[in-house]
Amino acid sequence: MTQPVPMVEIWRGDLLESQHLGHAVVCDASGKVVEAWGDDEKVIYPRSSCKMLQALPLIESGAADAYGLTSEHLALACASHQGAAIHTDRVQLWLDGLGLSVDDFRCGPQKPSDKDAHEALVRAGKQPCQIHNNCSGKHSGFLTLNKHLGAGSEYIEVDHPVQRASREAFEEMTGETAEYYGIDGCSAPNFSTSVAGLARAMAKMAKPDGTGARAQASKRLVEAMCAHPDLVAGEGGACTELMRAMGGKVAIKTGAEAVYVAILPEQGLGMALKIVDGGTRAAEAAIAGLLVKYGVLDANHPAARKYLHGPILSRRGLNTGHMRLSEGFVQV
Repeated sequence: MTQPVPMVEIWRGDLLESQHLGHAVVCDASGKVVEAWGDDEKVIYPRSSCKMLQALPLIESGAADAYGLTSEHLALACASHQGAAIHTDRVQLWLDGLGLSVDDFRCGPQKPSDKDAHEALVRAGKQPCQIHNNCSGKHSGFLTLNKHLGAGSEYIEVDHPVQRASREAFEEMTGETAEYYGIDGCSAPNFSTSVAGLARAMAKMAKPDGTGARAQASKRLVEAMCAHPDLVAGEGGACTELMRAMGGKVAIKTGAEAVYVAILPEQGLGMALKIVDGGTRAAEAAIAGLLVKYGVLDANHPAARKYLHGPILSRRGLNTGHMRLSEGFVQV
């Protein structure tokens, strides 16, 4: 079996201190592997990087139009947001429009990663709730589909109609039968695929086949993410900063345990990568490197430099080291 390859190095002074290994694949819309590093058939959980695939039934079913969802709603359905007011206010309005409440969520509470939102909760003496969960937009999409289908309240169960629809879309887009499923941090099922399968799905979203419901749903989700990068993550988030740096021409999405995907509509390409040790900083550097290699991200843009190179600082702000992409992966 092909082994993971060195992708990202951490240097402190003149010493190589750490090295991150991984797998990465670039596919075109026909499913052809254009370029690969490591094991393209490595089976992984995509985690939150596949939220766009999970959101396809929301549109294909007619639920999105039936409930008047806008591009902001669709961006939030694909988001791993920071729990900032721009996220939670919109999620609350979404629930209100459905005639539902936070208690209808099954994602669980989460402390917001947005500093202002966290401090506001502390000052008010309040605890975070499910609306602050970084997946509350995805779960709002699940609830919208569930209401449209008239199904039961436990929409996160693997055999529930919402999750059956999600799995069907996922398997059709990856071109693979999910051999495994695990429970994600938000309590919803997460289905397995190979790194190549995940890249294949992203390529299909980049260049949808035909004009049918799947093609239209893919196009709307990608356009929503590109139009609202601040809703997909938030200020200071890699997804938000890198999408802004590319001028809304490419959609990217992170997943827990160092998974990253990219959708390149103009090139008709999809990318997927997995850092085997789960290091987020390495996944961010690797996806930035791939985006530079394929000409959609300027290597000199401040956001590109930030995620490609660091710097790595001491607690006093002294520059103590830097990151760089490994030889044999991508050179920028």
